Order: sequence, then structure tokens, then C-alpha cells
Amino acid sequence: MFHKVLIANRGEIALRIQRACREMGIPSVAVHSTADAEAMHVRLADESVCIGPAPVRESYLNMPSILSAALITGADAIHPGYGFLSENADFAEMVEAHGLAFIGPAPEHIRMMGDKIAAKTTMARLKVPLVPGSDGEVQSLEEARAVAASVGYPVLVKAAAGGGGRGMKVATDPAGIEEAWRVARAEAKAAFGNDAVYLEKYLDRPRHIELQVLADGEGDVVHFGERDCSLQRRHQKLLEEAGSPALTPAERERLGAVVTAALREIGYRNAGTLEFLYQDGQFAFIEMNTRLQVEHPVTEMVAGVDLVREQIRIAAGEPLGYGQADIRLSGHAIECRINAEDPETFLPVPGRVSAYHAPGGLGVRVDSALYAGCEVPPYYDSMVAKLIVHAPDRPAAIARLRRALDEFAVIGIKTTLPLHRRIIDDPEFQAGTYTIHWLEKFVGRGNPPPA
Repeated sequence: MFHKVLIANRGEIALRIQRACREMGIPSVAVHSTADAEAMHVRLADESVCIGPAPVRESYLNMPSILSAALITGADAIHPGYGFLSENADFAEMVEAHGLAFIGPAPEHIRMMGDKIAAKTTMARLKVPLVPGSDGEVQSLEEARAVAASVGYPVLVKAAAGGGGRGMKVATDPAGIEEAWRVARAEAKAAFGNDAVYLEKYLDRPRHIELQVLADGEGDVVHFGERDCSLQRRHQKLLEEAGSPALTPAERERLGAVVTAALREIGYRNAGTLEFLYQDGQFAFIEMNTRLQVEHPVTEMVAGVDLVREQIRIAAGEPLGYGQADIRLSGHAIECRINAEDPETFLPVPGRVSAYHAPGGLGVRVDSALYAGCEVPPYYDSMVAKLIVHAPDRPAAIARLRRALDEFAVIGIKTTLPLHRRIIDDPEFQAGTYTIHWLEKFVGRGNPPPA
């Protein structure tokens, strides 16, 4: 087992990893920018190292500074969390080249799945179902027109690199394909330094379903059921559930069997999440995230497993030690992402938190680095907390979530707490009939745009 783990991240995920390390008896090192000198993950760390000024490229994306911090503190492993360098294959290679363990997948798998075209090609070879679309990169407008005519409108033009909804444009008819192709390429180039795009059929009412997996690289692969991440605004997830209100146990097992067989075939190691669109009883692969997901707590709640602990064990060379038959899913879990944003305009609202009260009670979990008096800086992602509830079934989970949201207080900055209260009281959410397009319409109904 590792002697010391450096956590190459900040905020709630840094705290999450820190806590897992402490329970395993492993000292951890926090890194931080100058803007995060008083952050909770720094205050609770066994050791901390400042790695640069506030801008991410000079701190949390500064690979030489992070590696230096690991070496000078005697860490023998690095956990990247999510975001930042977590899916950077070059960083994973650098970590291993310096004699340290990267707590995540092998660099070749990060690289393979980080390029969405390569990922789709691989999954097609492994008989994983795909969304109809181009076989690879669409290199010209003429090719885009031909593929769109073949699969039928509407179509989605997507960046091969990156994520988060950037470099994605819909063309509803032949008149719109040129603008969608050009704009998607320009956004992809600006955001990821890579203007490669591909084309997929745009589904009109899909669910966004993802499957959490763990693999030890030696042939043992298990899944922990699905998460429904269909509540999205501009391709950014806002609320997640485990399991999905739309899936049957048979569909879950069918998807799980396909996914675990595919990852076993490529020798995958550590945690991963495969994302699918689901419509009319059919699954279609869209991408794989080779890291811990923001929404991993809902899986932990229904499966009774510490995914971070498992990541650390696998990276240390330990076998998985259990099979699919040992996984028991129980109850229902829901997670709300609480962002420091105006709940009507969705503009980020950094500032000082003057008072903070987290909800508690049976089946309630809050992952957050907030505290009364802390400063939410303007330099990073606006998510400041995750509220997770678990109950025996979905109606009970919704009731528990409503109670917990009413208890949750963040004073001094605006947050999306009021929006979550509105969402869970909506009849369509309670019925579980929403799709990935539902939240955009819901927000438009209840939050008229500012003048």
C-alpha cells in the first residue's frame, strides 16, 4: 500500500480523497493555489504545498509544480480527482516516469477514450451499441452534408476532444449543417486546441444513462449499476439518480454485461464510467470518462462501496477481490449539484459565505468544502457542494431530499438551491418521465430571461 498520496485537486473532491486516505491510514498532501490558501482541503491536510497563483494553468494544471510537490514531500502516488489533469494522458505518463503511481487508468486508455472518435471506433469493435453517425472525423462540409443526409436530420456535430457541452451544435435541416459544422469546429479549436469533429444522429427524447465500473487490469471487471444524469442544462449535469427511473433490472444487466465484457477485452484498470443515450429501449454509447465522476456518491450510497478506496487499492496493485455476483444494490439515491450561481440567470456568484448550515439526518450526505467565512473564488468551477440522499425507494428519497434542501443554508452568496427545490416539486420529475431536454424547458418556464 502507498505511504503517502498527493491529491492534485481542490475543493470537495480533494476533501473526499483526503478522507478516504485517512480512513486507510495513508497520509495525504494537499496542493493549492494562492487563492486557496485558506481552503478547507488545505486546512485539514496532513501537509500542503502552494503550487502557484490563482489561474489554473499556473497552479492546478501546472504539471511540473505538482510533480515537484509530490517529490519534495515524499509522496509515492498521485490522485487527480476529476477535472483538471484527471484525464490527461501526458500527466499520467509523467507521474509514472517519475516513479510514482497514478491513481487512475493506464495512460493508453486515457488517451484512447479521451478522443471520442477513437473511443467510438474501439467500442464499435467491441460490439458496444453506438449512436448512428460518421465512422470517424468529418473533415469537410461536403462530408458533413453526406453523413447528415445518410443518418437523417436532426444531427449533432460534436468535438472529438474535450467535453462539457463545448464544441456541440445541432443542425435541424440541410440549411443549418454548414453553420453547425463551422461553429462546432471553431469552439473545439478554441476550447481544446483540436478542431476535429464527428457527426451523430440527434435523438429527440433520450435519457442520459451512465454505468460505473471498476477493473483491476487482470481480468476482473464489475459494474455498480446505472446513474440517470438526464437533468442537464447546456450539457452540464445538475441532478443525478441511482438507479434510473426509466430502466428495468433486465436492461441494467444487459448493459452491464456488454460493458464489462468490453473493458475486460481491452484490459482496463481502475474506475471508469461509460455514458449512453437511452431511447425506446435501446442504448447507444456516446463516451467514456476515465476517472472518478462528480456524481459518484449516488453509486456509493446504493452499492455500499467506497469508490475512492477501491481506486487506491487497485492502483497499489491489489486485486479487485470480488465479482459481479457480490454486488448488491439497495434503495435509491439522488444528488443535487449546488452551484454558486444566480438561480435565474445562472451567472457565477463568487464571494464570501457569511453563514453556512448543512442538512443532516438519516440517509443525508453533503460533500462540500464550504464553511462560514470562507471565500468562493472566481477562478474555478462554480460547484460548491453536493447534497446526496439515500432511501429505500425513489418516493422516499424525494421526500428526504425535499426536507434536506429546506434545511440547507448558504448565506452571503447566491446558489442554485432554490432551483433544486422547484425541480423536485415538479410532477414530471416526481413521475420520472424527464429526458435530457426537459430541464432547458423547465428553466425557461419558471425563469424568464432578464431584461
